[in-house]
Amino acid sequence: MSRRRPTTCGGRVRRGGRAVVVQQRNTRQRAAIIELLDDVEEFRSAQQLHELLAAKGSTVGLATVYRAMQSLTESGDVDVLRSGDGESLYRRCDKRAHHHHLVCRSCGTAVEIDGPSVEAWATKVGAAHGFTAIEHTMELFGTCATCRAAGL
Repeated sequence: MSRRRPTTCGGRVRRGGRAVVVQQRNTRQRAAIIELLDDVEEFRSAQQLHELLAAKGSTVGLATVYRAMQSLTESGDVDVLRSGDGESLYRRCDKRAHHHHLVCRSCGTAVEIDGPSVEAWATKVGAAHGFTAIEHTMELFGTCATCRAAGL
């Protein structure tokens, strides 16, 4: 199932506590990467994205994929999380608002989740230590029902 979104190359990033508009060149390579991300459901590494592009006949280089993923992450067009071994994994998400991911360790299936209780907990922990304006990231990993049924 393909999720189509505008192929914008600009967005807002937080720098020094304020949102800044970032404009990026819309190149053929960036367009190919965005199109691929729209067709991929699971989080993928830059290397995996590069391999998928090559399988489609694209000549986009690995360094270009890494640069594009960095800028797309900074602009908020792509979510990034760290795998259990520390590798950066990327995916375009349906939600632009703050959310979390529950990711299967076996197959990579990811579910976007809202976490009001997580938000409340983070604020409470910050306040207990005298902090305000709390920001956080959280990634949850487990085994999905399909992989569990398959014994993975």
